[in-house]
Amino acid sequence: MSDILARLRSDPLAALRAVLLDAPSREIGHDDYDLHPELRPPHQSEAVGAAVLLPIVMRDEPSILFTQRTETLARHSGQVSFPGGRADATDLSPVETALRETREETGIDPAFVRIAGYLPRYRTGTGYDISPVVGVLSGGFTLAPNPDEVAEAFEAPLAFFLDPANRRLETRLWGGRERSFYVFTPQGRTIWGATAAILVDFAARLNARML
Repeated sequence: MSDILARLRSDPLAALRAVLLDAPSREIGHDDYDLHPELRPPHQSEAVGAAVLLPIVMRDEPSILFTQRTETLARHSGQVSFPGGRADATDLSPVETALRETREETGIDPAFVRIAGYLPRYRTGTGYDISPVVGVLSGGFTLAPNPDEVAEAFEAPLAFFLDPANRRLETRLWGGRERSFYVFTPQGRTIWGATAAILVDFAARLNARML
């Protein structure tokens, strides 16, 4: 892990580009049914396009920036997520969606984000087709969270997510069936669902290809 972090500190864009896709994925890479493929519906309705930014903050201890959604939102209230949301008709790419939503939610100007690459698309059981965009935040950015959407923006150490010991599988009943999902609890906060699954994919790429 120390080698991975050293490479990131030395040249974060080069290190990340070595493990990421260089263009948005054309196909769904994984989904909410990865851990239970037998439950995946044979025919799924058209999904809503969306994009999120996985923002790497290059400090002495590299971190990832997250948002915690307000309790008043109709969907996924109170959950921890990456900045992002559904694509607008005027968005020309997942990058435009991710940067626009990041600015709307956190106040971070797109000029402070350097795009490193992409992760495979992720489809949720609730009908969202998410394109994860990985970016490096330049120093000097300021946070101004939108109080209508974001209760708090916070950082958690990247190293925490690279250590497999810090993730666990939990199982719950949904619709009368057992479903398993990944969970991280950095600094006592709970990260699960699509956000946790995307983090698992990101960590696996870093751990496997940067050793």
